[in-house]
Amino acid sequence: MKKIMIAAMLMLWAGMAVAQHNHAATKGPNGGPVHDVAGVHAELVMVGNAVSINLLDESNKPTSAKGFSGSVLIVAGSSRETVQLAVSGDSSLKGEAKATIPSGAQVTLVLKNAAGKSGQAKF
Repeated sequence: MKKIMIAAMLMLWAGMAVAQHNHAATKGPNGGPVHDVAGVHAELVMVGNAVSINLLDESNKPTSAKGFSGSVLIVAGSSRETVQLAVSGDSSLKGEAKATIPSGAQVTLVLKNAAGKSGQAKF
């Protein structure tokens, strides 16, 4: 009985690890951090005041952004700004902050796909 309990606990733990499939430690094809959000991999790329979310499939290849919408909350020190994202090109969402985004800013992405599935990720 004890062996069955241990085996069940290990299976549960393994299932939780798979459910938390996360790519935060990996870099996307454009050098940005990657998270799983709303059924896609989302790569964050920031340059100056521009914010881009590149949508990728499981192989980190660009996937269609058609029907996606989203926003990012950028927090740097006491400064907070929400930037609405719009589809730009085939596989990305883009927006612009009012000022240059400082290095080390915390970014929270809220993303919704065409089917209505939504998700959130912190970069």
